[in-house]
Amino acid sequence: MRHVYIRGILAVIWLAAAVVSGISGRFEMAVLYVIICGIFLYSAYRTRQKEQDGKGER
Repeated sequence: MRHVYIRGILAVIWLAAAVVSGISGRFEMAVLYVIICGIFLYSAYRTRQKEQDGKGER
């Protein structure tokens, strides 16, 4: 479960970087950071789903 929390926190950090880049006018970097944020969120979601599925089978 710790991996899910770490990936979630990293996603929030990337989202904050995207907001700061968007405010400063670096829209290309903001888009890149949003994509990276999405990857981390998707990874955390899939990991959490796998952990929940594994616990239900026991």
